Amino acid sequence: MKEKTEEKIGIYPGSFDPITWGHLDIIERSSKIFDRLIVGVLTNRSKKPLFSATERVKMIQNVTSGLPNVQVCSFAGLLVDFAKEQNAKVIVRGLRAVTDFEYELQMAQTNHTMCPGLDTIFLTTDVRYAYLSSSVVREVAEFGGKIDAFVPPEIAPLVREKCRERS
Repeated sequence: MKEKTEEKIGIYPGSFDPITWGHLDIIERSSKIFDRLIVGVLTNRSKKPLFSATERVKMIQNVTSGLPNVQVCSFAGLLVDFAKEQNAKVIVRGLRAVTDFEYELQMAQTNHTMCPGLDTIFLTTDVRYAYLSSSVVREVAEFGGKIDAFVPPEIAPLVREKCRERS
């Protein structure tokens, strides 16, 4: 009789405001590692995001619709609590440059201390996206610059529209 194996669940958390090609690179690659990848969209009350959590979830669901094992949902509070709720054992984090590593290592160690069964894996971002961040996309868009090379085609018009509404 074959023993039932536990589903491997990973969480890729972030604000994704908006989702970029760099985020999608990490999502696509990590979706191949896990049976189920949960993209956790953080609701952070201390920040004023361009898009609501609901809008960000919908955008990510749209651009990841071709990845059947990817689930997208929002969460608030501690990542370790969200991971426990989702029965996830691994957090996925993307690293663009060495400057990201110090902060990400500190967070990984903190999370592991709070929840010893929770590990973090780091994936280096494709070199094509090493400079890219959501804040760069927002800043370029707010000044009317072209963002088409930074975000999927479905996302660029939404960002431009949101920036027009804010100005």
